[in-house]
Amino acid sequence: MPKMIETDVLVSGGGVAGLTAAAAFGSAGFSVICVDPTPPVTDMQSEGSDLRTTAFLQPSRDFLIRAGLWDRLEPHASALQIMRIVDAGGTEPEPRSSHDFNAADISDLPFGWNLPNWLLRREMVARLAEMPNVDFRPGTGTAGVLTREREALVTLSDGARIRTRLVIAADGRNSPVREAVGIPVKTTRYGQKALAFAVTHDVPHGNVSTEIHRSGGPFTLVPLPDHEGRPSSAVVWMERGPEAARLAALPTPDFEAEMTARSAGLWGPLTLITRRTVWPIISQVAERMEAERVALVAEAAHVVPPIGAQGLNMSLGDMRALLDLAEANPEDLGSRRMLAAYHKARHGEVRARVAGIDALNRASMVSIQGLRDMRMRALRAFYSVKPVRTSLMRAGLGTGRAG
Repeated sequence: MPKMIETDVLVSGGGVAGLTAAAAFGSAGFSVICVDPTPPVTDMQSEGSDLRTTAFLQPSRDFLIRAGLWDRLEPHASALQIMRIVDAGGTEPEPRSSHDFNAADISDLPFGWNLPNWLLRREMVARLAEMPNVDFRPGTGTAGVLTREREALVTLSDGARIRTRLVIAADGRNSPVREAVGIPVKTTRYGQKALAFAVTHDVPHGNVSTEIHRSGGPFTLVPLPDHEGRPSSAVVWMERGPEAARLAALPTPDFEAEMTARSAGLWGPLTLITRRTVWPIISQVAERMEAERVALVAEAAHVVPPIGAQGLNMSLGDMRALLDLAEANPEDLGSRRMLAAYHKARHGEVRARVAGIDALNRASMVSIQGLRDMRMRALRAFYSVKPVRTSLMRAGLGTGRAG
């Protein structure tokens, strides 16, 4: 029988959330083992690379600094100064109203900073490699979890046995750890999928993230650094499932014509510079965010449609709350009391945000012209009142004060 390995924290999951958790707890001085059955793909052109991007909002950047990650990420980040909501829900796909959220109204910093997910993995793996108290084991998964009052015993897919005080489940929406400890989830399916890819265009983005509403879901362009001397953006295009499948299968020239039309022509012709990837859209909330010696974070705890840059920023909010509790009383790491406090700190806010994003997504999906007109009038009423606009910006950042 293999020797039992002891560690303070076992992170199950080596995606962006799991790697961040490992770096954060390692930077705080805890010993960490991080496992994932699939080695991270860290090159944009490689098969299986994640072509989505993540916009880290202000509180998340602060957490990345705490985790020792921001110095690696900042040189590759594109600042997001303005978030623009465009309604193109008329009879023709043309902009008929536009509303800007300018970070300068509430802060001297941008709203956030955008980075490709494959690059995040590359830089985060490099950070873990320089940390002597963090052991990253790609290609190894969590095979079994047995919890006790004082510890968790984890069996890995390679037969290794781990004794740990805290298991952080960052292993995705189908979390094996969550299933092992018997926490149920409530899942909402929209019949949508998202196409994720990157483009170049003629008109500079000016550090403006733009969300265009018509039907089927938003079409969102988020700034990236220039590509071969041309302005570039990451795109997430949400549509109902059959339409997403049709778009994904189009020849490139036809797809470029359709995405240029769907963008309301705001940037001129869009040129595809990556392959197209397709992701299912759901909302999901775990009934609890903790079990004995186990904390759920990120998509193991909650999944939302990609609207308003909330997904991974909620995840980093989980980790911030968990790490605050761990650092306040390191001897209490993984205890029933600590994990109950974690659940109390996060679950109510998570449920409220998931409900809010669910409502926004349903509004963005409407296809009947009369309902699209009602949506435009509602957006205009909300966004034209400055105190409401400012409150929405602060709520989106996850802070009640200027950054």
